Amino acid sequence: MTPSSKGDLFDPACPTRKLLDRIGTKWTSMAVKVLADAGPAEVRFADLQRRMPGVSQKMLSVTLQSLTRDGLVARRVEPTVPPKVHYRLTDLGRSLEVPLAALRTWAEEHMPAIDRANAAARD
Repeated sequence: MTPSSKGDLFDPACPTRKLLDRIGTKWTSMAVKVLADAGPAEVRFADLQRRMPGVSQKMLSVTLQSLTRDGLVARRVEPTVPPKVHYRLTDLGRSLEVPLAALRTWAEEHMPAIDRANAAARD
């Protein structure tokens, strides 16, 4: 990272921009929330999908692959037929839950105002 990229959202090397590119989807934040709520326990793929209404198997798989590649989620496979796949947050992933929880709190407090502004703009 160059010194000029720090805090510069217009620079592709900006850490904030890079993070938002990786975690800025609803499925990512939902997966982190479900895994954080599970605590140190692991969650199987099918359980994750059940706890995330609307997510397709493919989208959940892509999301978990990305989180695993970024070191936020650990994946464990039991060599059974069919294989049982378990996921849990890493320490790094658990540290992400705090800022995501703050974002959820902000959204709960401010989305009504945003919705009102949108409705007024349509009128």
